[in-house]
Amino acid sequence: MRALTLLVLAMLAVPASSDIPVAMIEPAGDAQKYWPRWRGPSGQGHVMGTGYVDTWSDTDNVIWKVRVPGAGNSSPIVWGDFIFLATSYNGGARKAIVAFRRSDGTLLWEAFAPDAPAETPNAKNGHASGTPSTDGRRVYAYLGNHGLLAVDFSGKQVWHCSLGTFQAYHGTAGSPLLYKDRVILYQDQKGGAGSFIAAFDTATGREIWRTPRQAQVGWGTPIAIRAGDREEIIVSGMRRVTAYDPDTGRELWSAGGNLFEVIPTPVVGEGMVFCSSGRAGPTLAIRPGGSGDVTETHVAWKAAKGSPFIPSTLLHDGVLYMVNDMASIATAYDAKSGEVLWQGRLGDVARESFSSSPVVVDDKVYFTNDFGETFVLAAGREFRLLHVNRLNARTLASPALVDGRWYWRTGTELLAIGAK
Repeated sequence: MRALTLLVLAMLAVPASSDIPVAMIEPAGDAQKYWPRWRGPSGQGHVMGTGYVDTWSDTDNVIWKVRVPGAGNSSPIVWGDFIFLATSYNGGARKAIVAFRRSDGTLLWEAFAPDAPAETPNAKNGHASGTPSTDGRRVYAYLGNHGLLAVDFSGKQVWHCSLGTFQAYHGTAGSPLLYKDRVILYQDQKGGAGSFIAAFDTATGREIWRTPRQAQVGWGTPIAIRAGDREEIIVSGMRRVTAYDPDTGRELWSAGGNLFEVIPTPVVGEGMVFCSSGRAGPTLAIRPGGSGDVTETHVAWKAAKGSPFIPSTLLHDGVLYMVNDMASIATAYDAKSGEVLWQGRLGDVARESFSSSPVVVDDKVYFTNDFGETFVLAAGREFRLLHVNRLNARTLASPALVDGRWYWRTGTELLAIGAK
């Protein structure tokens, strides 16, 4: 009886999701027309507009295809007639931002960061996995040992901030977050000493604040949310999910439950933040807006199976979609309750076979595996695989979608796909 009473009190202590509205903070203005950051303007793979083809191959519906210099898994971003991505040379000794003309794929320029010691990454990670961000004036890229680089749209360096040499397990891979007038990123490394989250001025690169972290591994990207009348920076990291004050870097709350290795970027909706970790789970549904350790009061539900190791999840119309890349199984949860709605196989079983994060377009959900196969599913509460598209190329990056065209980076090329 006492245990039941405590459970009821704990449930009452957590505000209902409708009591505190929670939303991703999205960039305003022209940024909504383009794909200015990791996972687009929404920060979670939502594509607005129509007119996107849902079938393609390495020849069908290909408008143009060009070779990408160097090597890397950075996803493309888009602003105006520009496509930007990051790349590396000489085994990671040199790193750069690369610009292409969006209309025809012409290589416009490369902007190199100052040389720095190469990292020792996992082979699948590589040396240039972080996706740049842009505010329409400058392009910002976090390049690990090569620091944080800002260039203008002609490729001229505006500023560069050296962050030191990292002892990062499997290398670095996070993408920078633009929040108001600052760039925010975090980097965890072996032993925990030197791990941090920090904010830098977008105009000058000046460090605004820095908060030490204790985590030792992690390759994720922070997100900015609004929880009620408070804004928070959320980091899903080793063992814990942590929220920070975006103005000061002060820790606001944290929740335990993550496993050791964390790659997926959190998604937001239904009054909660959804975070996945490990090689099969768990996924945590957390109500933000708390204070201190909120593990016992603000974790609304926890799912032990189906979670991704590398790709992020996708939330659409109350359904949380994910793929377990260790078993090629897609799972859909009711986002409010954590109830499993369906599971379905996506291609052959292969360990660590998905890296690209899913997108939703025209009420269809697209999952792409490392072999360039895109599984097109009808969005909804039943598993319905419509068809499979094949690029016939290694594909670890996530797509950018603007003006009816898909932009894909494969192992060696950049492609524009759309109706001809």
